[in-house]
Amino acid sequence: MDTGTQNSKLIDWQYVASEMEAKGFVHLKRMLTPKACDDLIENYDKYDYRKTVVMERHRFGLGEYKYFNYPLPELIQKTRTEIYPKLAPIANEWAERLNLPTRFPYTFAEMQKLCHDNGQTKPTPLILKYGKGGFNTLHQDLYGDVYFPIQLAFFLNEPGEDYEGGEFVLTEQVPRAQSKAIVLRPRKGDMIIFTTNCRPVKGSRGYYRAAMRHGVSEVSSGERHTLGVIFHDATT
Repeated sequence: MDTGTQNSKLIDWQYVASEMEAKGFVHLKRMLTPKACDDLIENYDKYDYRKTVVMERHRFGLGEYKYFNYPLPELIQKTRTEIYPKLAPIANEWAERLNLPTRFPYTFAEMQKLCHDNGQTKPTPLILKYGKGGFNTLHQDLYGDVYFPIQLAFFLNEPGEDYEGGEFVLTEQVPRAQSKAIVLRPRKGDMIIFTTNCRPVKGSRGYYRAAMRHGVSEVSSGERHTLGVIFHDATT
């Protein structure tokens, strides 16, 4: 399996921080090689999973997703270990701006220990699969009292070739206002880093919380796969 990312060492983390501050997400292109994407799809039924969720049974949407078991595939473990330290300063700045007591450790190993010390020991990285008619309702991936406020997704298929529809949707809710929808169409190998729960937005009286959710619009044809990487672990 291809375990390398493409251009991962060339990420401009100042740009990432500025985009996260301005919008709550950043779209980075060609972060996985085509082979890595293909390997993840081809091994979809071969990985060691701890849990499979059929979405319509829970009214989460239409499709399925599977949580990987420990030990994680090398690509996912590497992503968690290498990207988390770049995002921790952003998360801590957000917590400070919102006057939250939480501060996040600066290494992934310490973040994982924090989760495990609080009874959150189940891995949360997952792979999602949608066919025609598939969709994912708007949601947040929290999983317990301890959660990291930023997560990411890799997109494994090419829109317009492998599937139609299936856009990645973010919504932002600011106090006393209607929700704003953001619709993205990432290409094969792209990565989106986005807000898990809420982000700080500067107002006339300081910073306030803007809650964000994410989901997937209906797939009109073909098949769509996504790899989700969440940095905190779960209780179940």
